[in-house]
Amino acid sequence: MRGLPALLPVLSLALAQAVIPFWHTAGPPGDRVLEEAIRSFNAGQNAYRLEARYVGDYREAGVKLLAALRSGRPPALFHAELSFLPRLAKEGLALPLDAYLQDLPQDLYPAPLKAGQVQGRTYGLPLGVSVPALYYNKDAFRAKGLKPPMTWAEVERAAEALTSRTAKGMVIATDVWSFNAIVMSLGGSLVKDGLPAFTSKEAVEALEMLYRMVQKGHAQARNLAEAQFAVADFLRTKAFMGIGPTTALPVVLAQTALPFQVGYAPLPRVPGGAVPLSGAVLVVLKGAGPEEARGAVAFWRHFLEPKRQADWVRTTWYLPLRRAAEAELKDFLQDPERRAVFAQVEAARPWSQDPELVVWYGYLEEALEKSLKQGVKPRVALEEAQKKALAAER
Repeated sequence: MRGLPALLPVLSLALAQAVIPFWHTAGPPGDRVLEEAIRSFNAGQNAYRLEARYVGDYREAGVKLLAALRSGRPPALFHAELSFLPRLAKEGLALPLDAYLQDLPQDLYPAPLKAGQVQGRTYGLPLGVSVPALYYNKDAFRAKGLKPPMTWAEVERAAEALTSRTAKGMVIATDVWSFNAIVMSLGGSLVKDGLPAFTSKEAVEALEMLYRMVQKGHAQARNLAEAQFAVADFLRTKAFMGIGPTTALPVVLAQTALPFQVGYAPLPRVPGGAVPLSGAVLVVLKGAGPEEARGAVAFWRHFLEPKRQADWVRTTWYLPLRRAAEAELKDFLQDPERRAVFAQVEAARPWSQDPELVVWYGYLEEALEKSLKQGVKPRVALEEAQKKALAAER
């Protein structure tokens, strides 16, 4: 029994700690930075302990979370993709966090903070937020004497100039995120007044542009199941342009060496157009108590430390969440292309804050595939998707 007094402080500490199960979606290369942040947070204080588990990419994590919610065993803290957040808030599955957010750093950027809000209340703490980029093969552009496109008309002309017997000028993904990025850049939205707006002027214009490129043989369309082929098209110089988030390139470079120089440019945008903020936020789920909510906010503050933010940005190409990190990123942001792409945050807004979109977007992706891979006229395909979405809404 002589060892019991020595064990008592350890036992009391373990009992006092709030253990916070945390499901996250950070794969390589960002997992290194996030896991280091979790380790240093757990080691640096005694009130909370995060128990982290990687649960796959955004879609895989969403499926696992729904299963956990049905079984009544969700984690306390979840790394939620932005389009999933409004649904969690609407159904009362995410806890509002405003009461725990006093005395935040004054240099936080407002756009990422807004991405975690639903109807003015904070349900998500931004962890990794990105903007889109137009990726292009610099070697191919130089060979044709082309400059990075600044308008969508220039994108079409570049796609035509780059197309050959063995390669397409552009690869087009038929997923909702990629299409929405173009619609937003034209000043439109896929949702209006809480209802689907798949037949809006901007949506029709966007799909007609993509349809023209495919029908002329200047672009290759790939659906979600073919996502790996879309990347391969670009890497194997079977296509020379594509749209993706800023975070796409570091993932590719972590896995392979490219045989050509990659360029990246801001997405073309009309006056009044916007670019989508995408990524994920930390969400405290229903069933968690005040201590777990406080612990989640404490970890987020820890993650916001400028040097850690700078490491996160360099590794992942997510946007910095606070201005203090930029002092650590001067050399990183000296690259003019990177600086121009990151500057899109000034025209960025969350790509989806409508809870119904997660119910509707399957109809839209089906329409995009029918039009771009089967040749159905854009307006016809979009009208069918609109009708299906409205029926689901009713």
